[in-house]
Amino acid sequence: MEKEERIFIRIQKSRKENWKKLCSKKGISLSSLIINSVENRIFDDERRKVMAFIEKQDNVFIKIETNINQVARIVNGQKFISEKVLEDFSNTLFEIEKLKKEQNMIFLRIYSMLGKRL
Repeated sequence: MEKEERIFIRIQKSRKENWKKLCSKKGISLSSLIINSVENRIFDDERRKVMAFIEKQDNVFIKIETNINQVARIVNGQKFISEKVLEDFSNTLFEIEKLKKEQNMIFLRIYSMLGKRL
């Protein structure tokens, strides 16, 4: 592993404080902010958001698979579906639609960041 070096830069105290506030809000270090900005890389907080979103999406899809199986079992056995089951199923599908839109926005941001890097 290559030895790390220090770089000293001069900036106004107020600018440094603004950067530190930004880092605090994002939950990242000042070094991470500077390095990732210079190298056009995704910030650690953005990476955490993407991972949290993927986990949430995965949990919702498991729930949906279960709901689809339950709905199919009910419809096959009873030859009808209750208003409550249909409403729950519709709400779950609505949540999928929201997650897909959010996923697409995240992917667009990632592609945009990757495009700047090339």
